[in-house]
Amino acid sequence: MIQVNGGSSMAVSRLSLPQLAPRAGAPAADRAHAPDCSECPPPAPDHVRAARRMIDSHGRVIRDLRLSITDRCNFRCVYCMDPGVRFMERERLLTTPEIIRVARVAASLGVRKIRLTGGEPTLHPELTEIIGGIRAATDVEIAMITNASRLSRAALREWKQAGLERVTISIDSLRPERFARLTRSTCTPGDVLDGVSMCLDEGLTPLKLNAVLIRGFNDDEAPMLAELARRFGIEMRFIEYMPLDSGRAWDPSKWVAAAETRRAIGARHELVACGDDEASSTARTYRFADLPRDASARIGFIAPVSSPFCGACSRLRLTADGKVRPCLFSTREWDLRALLRGPSTSDDAIAGFLIDATWTKQAGHGIATPEFEQPARSMSAIGG
Repeated sequence: MIQVNGGSSMAVSRLSLPQLAPRAGAPAADRAHAPDCSECPPPAPDHVRAARRMIDSHGRVIRDLRLSITDRCNFRCVYCMDPGVRFMERERLLTTPEIIRVARVAASLGVRKIRLTGGEPTLHPELTEIIGGIRAATDVEIAMITNASRLSRAALREWKQAGLERVTISIDSLRPERFARLTRSTCTPGDVLDGVSMCLDEGLTPLKLNAVLIRGFNDDEAPMLAELARRFGIEMRFIEYMPLDSGRAWDPSKWVAAAETRRAIGARHELVACGDDEASSTARTYRFADLPRDASARIGFIAPVSSPFCGACSRLRLTADGKVRPCLFSTREWDLRALLRGPSTSDDAIAGFLIDATWTKQAGHGIATPEFEQPARSMSAIGG
């Protein structure tokens, strides 16, 4: 799946936040509880803080929070995580009450969708409590991305009852031997497809499937994977291979452009642009020309390398150990965990921190430029 585990063995910059200096222009409630720290985000302008919304310096408004609840994963996908990656100590990870609190504050600042990520979120022993706590504290849409290896009808029913609304599942190959080599797991494509059926049966929709294509490895499967959209009546999305592996061995020669994948699928099924994607959407979607216009079967292309969608990005990420990352490819992150665990920290202080961190969001990732710098963390340590 496109979530990679990073661990304590990686060279991650540690932005300790012992005591944060009161910020000029910050509300009194903020200043009263803000710890003093030299590694905090610089203050956003007063008018941005006063608006109580997470807005970056390029005018983009944050409405989506990718909330990683664990860095652990039972897969070791080749584009993601080396077999020897070690996970973070549990005490470094945010607790369930801390996760719920951040979700509540983020919702008060305009977040409308929270996606639970990892690692593999179904490995979290308190996943139901996290979902239920977020639902009780907010009215946001709650979604989850998973590799589907641990799904059961009972668990899905429990999570839905707690407040989970929809699921995204990763599947990078339909060939059992290739799937095993890619994921380095004992899970099979059949197991994943069983999970797809269970999610649909339990009404966790609209369901989306994700696949990362790597040239010479699984790119020949694009047309077969596209058939899953027609089989299940869902959106099958193809994600360009990105430099987010723990081994830092990303090879651009193995990258497959979304346009190339679209042509490969188009050779079997004529595709027509849907034209109704939101500006902030990560995917550009197409429908099958031979199906009704309102058919739920769609193909999506997520092309961060060939067609960056940074200009309308509405996302913010929080890692499992409490670091705010304004961009997936940020080389700087901000330590919210220290603030959360500070003495008598108010929700206003947390809100101010999130507003300030958002203001630092970069204009774009620049993957295709000579100046691009790969993040120190891999995908699962960041959160998908």
